[in-house]
Order: sequence, then structure tokens, then C-alpha cells
Amino acid sequence: MTAEQRKRTIVDAAIVEFGAGGLDGTSAESIARRVRVTQPYIFRLFGTKKALFLACVEICFAETRDAFESAAAGKSGMDALKAMGEAYGELLQDRSRLKMQLQAYAACDDVDVRRLVRRRYGELVEFVEDVAGADAAQVSAFFATGMMLNVLAAADLLGAKEGWAARLLEGYGIPT
Repeated sequence: MTAEQRKRTIVDAAIVEFGAGGLDGTSAESIARRVRVTQPYIFRLFGTKKALFLACVEICFAETRDAFESAAAGKSGMDALKAMGEAYGELLQDRSRLKMQLQAYAACDDVDVRRLVRRRYGELVEFVEDVAGADAAQVSAFFATGMMLNVLAAADLLGAKEGWAARLLEGYGIPT
């Protein structure tokens, strides 16, 4: 494996570990164990546990941006919004990425995490605004729906048959 491949393997493992335990509740040792490297090797590559966490946050936002770009290619307006929403629904199938995203928001008490999340979230908002040509209310509704879907996915309610959950999903146009 090249150094870059090894680094990506560590980030992928860290996404799983940080997703489960958060920034403060995850040890570099648990990440090292997952990929069968030493803890000093992780620190040699990333410097600190927080730097590795930030790398994980970057990857998750980049994956979301890439999914939005691919989905919206050649589309505009509501067609673009719909395509990006469907692409986001696909991303939510990866519970590790979903939990990492939620842990990133939870870690926003840390100034560096907050700065990164604000910058990357803002970039997503501006991308959606530009591609869709949507007004503020439509963009706000798009992101509000995404956040609600995060909650439903975290509670394993996507595709739920329970009355209230099914009705809520139906309201978002998501079949159960």
C-alpha cells in the first residue's frame, strides 16, 4: 500500500471509531487496532487525534459534495434539488458516515471542529443555491429535510412501518 492508501485506510477506520465514540470518547489506540498499525504510526501521519478527526470530517463533507455534484450534473431547479436529495438518501445508508457526521456536529464545542463544520456546511449551502437556483426558503427546506433524515436514519427509521414514522417519511415523499 502507498502512504496515501494507508492514510485513507486509517481515515476510513477512524470514521467508524469516531462515529461510535466521538472525538473525546475515541482512543487512537482503538483506531490503530482496527487497521493493525501502531498508535505512533497514526500520530506520525496525522500529528494529533484531533487532526485525524478533522480529516474524517473533511472526508464526510467531501463525499457529500461529490454526491451532490454527480447527482445535479446537467440539472437545475427542482430537478437538481430532487436529484441531490436522492443522492443524500443513498449516503445515509452508510451508518458509519452518518454517525461520523452527527459526531462532527456534536464536537462543535471545539473551535477547530466548529470552524471546519461551518466552512464546509456553508460550501454545501452555496453549492446547492448555485446549482438549483433556488430561493432561500427552498434551500432552507432542502437542508431541514436533510437534517430530519439524519435523525430518522440515526434512529433506524428509514423504511419504518411504525405509524408515526411512516407518516413522517410519507410527508417527505419517502416510501416505507
